Amino acid sequence: MTDKTVVLTGSAGRIGSRFAHVLSGAGANVVLVDIEEKKNKELEKELEKKYHTNPTSLTIDISKQSDLVNLRKKILPRYGKIDVLINNAHFLPRTHPQRDVPFEEYPLELWDEAISVNLRGLFLCCQEIGKVMLKQGQGVMVNISSIYGISGADQRIYGKSRLNSPAFYSATKGAMVNLTRYLAAYWHGKNIRVNTLTLGGVFDKQLHKDETFVKKYSEKTIMGRMANKEDYDGAILFLCSNASSYVTGTNLIVDGGWTVW
Repeated sequence: MTDKTVVLTGSAGRIGSRFAHVLSGAGANVVLVDIEEKKNKELEKELEKKYHTNPTSLTIDISKQSDLVNLRKKILPRYGKIDVLINNAHFLPRTHPQRDVPFEEYPLELWDEAISVNLRGLFLCCQEIGKVMLKQGQGVMVNISSIYGISGADQRIYGKSRLNSPAFYSATKGAMVNLTRYLAAYWHGKNIRVNTLTLGGVFDKQLHKDETFVKKYSEKTIMGRMANKEDYDGAILFLCSNASSYVTGTNLIVDGGWTVW
């Protein structure tokens, strides 16, 4: 990944920041794209100091086409190319008072906001960065999905944890998996590879304080535990690098065996 230019959306989040470290450690120059300006800027400084790479942080709303046009215009003069796009950003309203209301009563405004980021934003990122990759004759896209994009959310494991995944999460993550297939087929012969990386739940001691939920989740995996952030390091490096040069249109599932049962 030395001197590869990687555009990473949702870079300030738990998984995004981990991906940024892994890719920077492999020599990539990571363009950090997020709406969380302060966290993103701190991450940029951290990466530059630790890995001596050339990262940059940009405050971007991926649901706005004008923001993504400007993103493209800011990246190319500085780096001259875009080798990899990682679509990791997504909307999940964990602090909203109605975040876990029953499906029959779920607020339309939350559904619409999720679609705006998770699907419209995904479409726009692929479209704008795809133009660059098409012109330069090469590129890699990795779309970060979830086990709930390929299976139904098991409502039985959540109890009173309020960690239930809303319907929009499954709907948008499932759509991402098939958009991957569409784009891989659409860009056949153009030297642009598009793949999905499907993740299982990642344990976070600040978020997962409900021990019953953690126990029930873990029991549904063959490995008997939730994932650690580090469990996805190899997968993201594989899909972003030439190690996966014969891989496109696929969905790499790293879930501790959740979807095997």
